Amino acid sequence: MKKKLLGTICFVFLACGAFSETISLTLDQAVEYALKNNRTLKSNDIDLAIKERAAKYSWNVLLPTVQVTGTMSRSQESNYSTIKNSVGQGASFAMGSFIPMSMYDKLAEDAGFEDNENAHWTAVGGISASLNLSLAMIYSIRATKADYEAGKITWEQSQTETVANIKKLFYGLLLAQESLKIDKASLENKRQRMVQAETNYKNGAIPELSLLQTQVDYQNTKPTVETSERTLRQQMDTFAFLLGMPVGESDIVLEGSIEPTYLNVTSNQLIDDFGTNSLNLKSLDENLNILDLNLKALNLSAWTPALALSWNTQPSMIYAWDFSRWSEEDNWNKSGALSITLAFNLTNLLPWSSNRQQAKDLEANIEKLKLSREMVLENQKVEVRKAVDTLNQAKEQIEAMGRNVTLAQKAYDVTYRSYRNGMTELLDLRDAETSLNQAKLGLLNQKFQYISAMLDLEKTLNTTLSK
Repeated sequence: MKKKLLGTICFVFLACGAFSETISLTLDQAVEYALKNNRTLKSNDIDLAIKERAAKYSWNVLLPTVQVTGTMSRSQESNYSTIKNSVGQGASFAMGSFIPMSMYDKLAEDAGFEDNENAHWTAVGGISASLNLSLAMIYSIRATKADYEAGKITWEQSQTETVANIKKLFYGLLLAQESLKIDKASLENKRQRMVQAETNYKNGAIPELSLLQTQVDYQNTKPTVETSERTLRQQMDTFAFLLGMPVGESDIVLEGSIEPTYLNVTSNQLIDDFGTNSLNLKSLDENLNILDLNLKALNLSAWTPALALSWNTQPSMIYAWDFSRWSEEDNWNKSGALSITLAFNLTNLLPWSSNRQQAKDLEANIEKLKLSREMVLENQKVEVRKAVDTLNQAKEQIEAMGRNVTLAQKAYDVTYRSYRNGMTELLDLRDAETSLNQAKLGLLNQKFQYISAMLDLEKTLNTTLSK
């Protein structure tokens, strides 16, 4: 950002707010800056990254669940009697002859076991792994990936919406600036007339009433101009916020003009060429795909069995407080199991089961989305026709108002010369100036309306029509 920030913009110390400076922005620079710094778009980037990560690792449902445990426990009763009997019985079996129980204590002692604190402690370890498999997982994985594709469309919609808002506000601010320039020019004209009237009054050329009229006219216009300046500053703060700039730390100067690129096409032609580009349609198609995949996953979970695999081993040792015994394999008693289970949920086959009811809900939502898609298609036609009508009407108004501005300017020039020669009343000059200002603002407003309708049309069709 520091190396190539939007061409002519110099943002030294802007981030830290060291001082206020003037920043010049063209339309393209404003859009580029917003795409990099708008806070809503940054939040959407995070949302998309979450969906991307979920899609990238959606296969992790196929990973087994592996768990390792270790337990040290102390029982209230000693394990010595159990060990003593085990040693004695083992010795009897090994010798092939009966050994009296009175000798069990001696045998246990010779084997290294005593009835002490160690006899109360037991160590148990455990390793287990389990994996549940179902054909429904295939469609669950695909649904997660489809959700990411839908997220990309939502992200693109947010980008498009933000760019359109930036452009509209940019041209709206240009319109406000031009309006303020006209108001200031009008105020300056009134000030000059007031100064001229003061001179003429001192020379006895006009009565005091004429002087007072010019002074009142000037003083009444000043608050209007000041209000327009304050409103423009507030709008600039909103613009800076939308761009992602620190509000109030820089003065923004917009470079550009309200000059539309005229379009000469019919609504039918636009619909035929770009009717399928709509992001709303693409979003609905992806959501339909997601619901269809979820429905297939639900049906497979009902009509096909699930496979469950599990394995575990559990080594254990008594006299565990004597850590010297841990390294000897013979001191550990090992147990474990491997199981393979095929399960079929018969309840899911019942028409009134939760599974089947969820399937019916998904089918209903799919039908609703299909209807929504048809509505979006028809509404798109309405919006395109409306936008084209607005463009055509605005273009006609622009041409008519352009001629009107030329006539109003000539009328004002003639009236002003007549007023200076004392042949026209001040009221007539005011009317001529008001007509000229209204004509200029009307022309600018129609140009803005044309650009605004063009931006709406481009957003509806998800394409670029103005070059």
